[in-house]
Amino acid sequence: MTLSNNNQKAIAIWLFICCAAIFAMVVLGGVTRLTGSGLSMVEWEPLMGVLPPLSHSEWQETFLLYQQFPEYLINNYSMNLEEFKSIFWFEYSHRLLGRAIGVIFIIPLIYFIITGKVRKSLIPKLVGMFILGGLQGLMGWYMVKSGLVQDPHVSQYRLTAHLALAFIVYAYIFWAALDLFFSRQDSYIETSPGKLKRFSVLLTLFIFITVLSGGFVAGLKAGYVFNTFPLMGGRLIPESIFALSPVWKNFFENMATVQFDHRVMATMLFIIVPLFWLTATRQNIPVRARVGVHLLLAMLVVQLGLGISTLLLHVPVPLAAAHQGGALMLFTIMLFVSHELWRAPT
Repeated sequence: MTLSNNNQKAIAIWLFICCAAIFAMVVLGGVTRLTGSGLSMVEWEPLMGVLPPLSHSEWQETFLLYQQFPEYLINNYSMNLEEFKSIFWFEYSHRLLGRAIGVIFIIPLIYFIITGKVRKSLIPKLVGMFILGGLQGLMGWYMVKSGLVQDPHVSQYRLTAHLALAFIVYAYIFWAALDLFFSRQDSYIETSPGKLKRFSVLLTLFIFITVLSGGFVAGLKAGYVFNTFPLMGGRLIPESIFALSPVWKNFFENMATVQFDHRVMATMLFIIVPLFWLTATRQNIPVRARVGVHLLLAMLVVQLGLGISTLLLHVPVPLAAAHQGGALMLFTIMLFVSHELWRAPT
């Protein structure tokens, strides 16, 4: 292995570590939302907000600031300081991990550039990743601000945009890491048919869209209604599915419609993924892609089980957080399979 290949492997491992941190960020973000902690920090201090309150007086000052906002006045007016601390720590941890990801990314990036270990053609991509990460932080605060108003409810549009950008940043970094870790010079005996490659891309996009539909479910707290499966209110299609006007608003603002859409997409995945698995396993595809396809099918079963269990048990935090993490895991495996198929010669 040449020094250049060693450098590529080192950069790839660093990017995989960044992906692992983003994965943890997504799960922690889910826990923060599920525990109602997301609006506990009413100020955004990207640089100065690293340290939490350290003394009783600082805690009192932070709590007093929170008490001035509608979430406390409307929803949590009976909350005491100790109860406030319990939600504060989730949001603080979420923001601290976001800052840590920035450090984990920028320090090795500077080192790799200064030591000349990064190909010049790769530098714009890495800088682009850093910029996207910064935009994700801004999007997070933009989301929080939507709940610091008279109606203390985070916008489902902004929440879904925040989730979407997290998945996009993750996918961009993960794909680049795969490019570096598995050299294109690897020899393949197998070939990947063009139709299967296109199928993999469409399936990846459909999984991403299904995740976004889950974002609207989370944003509207639609998982707390119709806690039966497969029926919704005793019907396959709920009566209130088109209760809002104009019709398009139902797909984004109607809890019944949003949950129904997510169910339909998940059911479609339960059909499409096995079809993809059957098509792929009948082809002469790369070994790693074949392993990935098997993992994809297994992860689909786990994810659907988590989703249905979360619904039937009225959204317990551990299960719901696992379901959000499972969505990213399913997406990760699909990215890996697509990457393997597109790397192989046609």
